[in-house]
Amino acid sequence: MFKKISSLLLVCLTIISCQKDKKQDPFEISYNRIGNLTSTTKVNQLDSIYAKDSIVKMSKTGQFAGMSNAIEIYEKGGAKLLSLEPKKENDPSSVIESVQVIDPKFTTTSGLSVNGVFKDIKDNYTITKINNTLSAAVIFVDSIQASITIDKKELPSELKFNTDKKIEASQIPDSAKIKHFIINWNDN
Repeated sequence: MFKKISSLLLVCLTIISCQKDKKQDPFEISYNRIGNLTSTTKVNQLDSIYAKDSIVKMSKTGQFAGMSNAIEIYEKGGAKLLSLEPKKENDPSSVIESVQVIDPKFTTTSGLSVNGVFKDIKDNYTITKINNTLSAAVIFVDSIQASITIDKKELPSELKFNTDKKIEASQIPDSAKIKHFIINWNDN
């Protein structure tokens, strides 16, 4: 009896210690999370989260007039990783509202990245809706809070020049490349 209890206790301790040792993948995209960045992360926390990377804060004033209030994250080597939009301008306590994924190292558990194609979306996610804009089809995937843009150049000719026509998933070629991959946390 003592051996059974000791063995069970050892198994439980092993499981608990393994769970504590599991680190967050710094490039995994999931609901409310992109690596170490979450939907509740504040602008003033970015310096500690991206301490090994470079942070560039764009401003609507001065030489960057007319641009967004984006915060861009670069690897030390210079590669752009992410572009973040705070919910409130010039507020260090503001949470991040949206994140444009730039670097293909950021992927979902099913392997979807900015270098993906429509088939990757269609085969792994439920498409909530598709908006027809002037230059793109915007695909919404609520399970990962994403809006994924496919350039109309990738679509059949009958969809390229008409913004009134409803675009169905069946009309988008499997090989259509992702142009923009944006995570939206604006409801948080």
